[in-house]
Amino acid sequence: MTLTNNKSNYSPLQVSILLLLRLAIGWHFLYEGVAKIYTPNWSAASFLDSSQWILRDFFQWILAHPNLLEIVDLMNIWGLIFIGLGLILGFFTRIAGISGMVLLALYYLAHPPLVGLESAVPAEGQYLIVNMILIEFFALLLLTIFPTGKIIGLDRFIFIFRNKKRKLKTEKPSSALPTNISSPLTPVDFNRREILKGLATLPVIGGFVLVLLKKIGWESWEEKALENQNFAAITSATVKAFDFSDLSDLKGKIPYGKIGNLKLSKMLLGGNLIGGWAHSRDLIYVSKLVKSYHTREKIFETFSLAEKCGINTFLTNPILSQVVKDYHRRKIGEIQFISDCSFNGDLITGVKVSIDYGACSCYVHGGMADSFAQNGQVEEIAKVVDLIRQNGVPAGIGAHSLDTVKACVDFGLKPDYWMKTLHHTNYWSANPKQKTFKGLDFLKDDNIWCINPDETAEYMKTIEQPWIAFKTLAAGAIPPDVGFDYAYKNGADFICVGMYDFQVVDNANLALKALAANQQRQRSWYA
Repeated sequence: MTLTNNKSNYSPLQVSILLLLRLAIGWHFLYEGVAKIYTPNWSAASFLDSSQWILRDFFQWILAHPNLLEIVDLMNIWGLIFIGLGLILGFFTRIAGISGMVLLALYYLAHPPLVGLESAVPAEGQYLIVNMILIEFFALLLLTIFPTGKIIGLDRFIFIFRNKKRKLKTEKPSSALPTNISSPLTPVDFNRREILKGLATLPVIGGFVLVLLKKIGWESWEEKALENQNFAAITSATVKAFDFSDLSDLKGKIPYGKIGNLKLSKMLLGGNLIGGWAHSRDLIYVSKLVKSYHTREKIFETFSLAEKCGINTFLTNPILSQVVKDYHRRKIGEIQFISDCSFNGDLITGVKVSIDYGACSCYVHGGMADSFAQNGQVEEIAKVVDLIRQNGVPAGIGAHSLDTVKACVDFGLKPDYWMKTLHHTNYWSANPKQKTFKGLDFLKDDNIWCINPDETAEYMKTIEQPWIAFKTLAAGAIPPDVGFDYAYKNGADFICVGMYDFQVVDNANLALKALAANQQRQRSWYA
């Protein structure tokens, strides 16, 4: 860019478009940095740890040195913030643009969307070589080649000052001139128009602050009062104290059973709530609520608490398996995980990703197994089971419909265990009419997952493999004491239960009680 008489050779339209692009990217960088400050115990550790490409060894070296990782986290946060401020304010614009390109290049090289390179980091879309990071990289390259800070931004003051000094240096002094002639040290006078151009983007920072405060919530007098009074409220949503059981109330640890050589606690920690997706019938806000609650650190707290209660296994999917790996890397605990192998509808890839991340067992996702069985494709289930076993871990088959289990048995399949729903239907939101639906239509209303529990319990008596029952509480419709007792009494060897951290101790106590009450039952214990 060249400026002649403080004017650029860009057209007004070009300046406007480049300025809008600069502000948009600056806003994005600034928010990414600020958001990390407000994320409790944020760290780039999991992002670096899951890198599979050319920088993997370098990132692993960083992870092996906690002090270095802390420096990297700080550089990441404040680098994003300063780059964002530089772009918005037009201050050292070219330096901010180049710095942003370097940071984006590292992000891209950590998880490039290349053919044959599956990333465990969830993306906003499906990408092939070109992703949003690469697009933003080239947008910054454009802004670096065609900077606008000298036109609209603080760089304009620097440019005018330097231009004035350069002009004065080239002027030849004359003895005929008055003795008070301006020298290179003479202050530069900026007119009102130049000041407005230099400060034109300051309101954007003000707008950013206002929107940010609205998002994170204004600090209120009531919240301060609660803090000063030391109330036991868990969140600012209520002033009512929320008392729940802690480890001092634990009556014992969950006992273990075995599937082959795999040691499993009789109650498993379910993954839906932690993954941010929950059966919630018509309550459309629930998934957002659980995602907001389950930060990475809250997940780790839940894992640790579950382990202290004797729960040694978490049921999840291939994408969330990276969270368990990060938990292990930080040496917080040793919880193991079973994967449902659901990976964008591709079970084969799901098995491979799960095994790579250390799954202790895999099973065919219940919904997908139901679909295969309903369409007469039980051989597809068999292929997945064989692949799992080839990798040396126990293989299971999931099902919501009893017909799926029957179809697999008739086909001659003998998995190492079954994942089958089990709950009674005596709760208000269960729809009895669903029982007349054919196929899997009963799942569509999100209110009932085992339409024939008595028939299921009777049939499972003939099955001589371990049974892990899930949806035992009908996604929160059945009280835990009732649901646990029903599941163990009717043949489940293990139960899988989705829990918040404040439910873990209570549920462990209830599971212990239900296990003790049902040691003598009609179906043998296969564990």
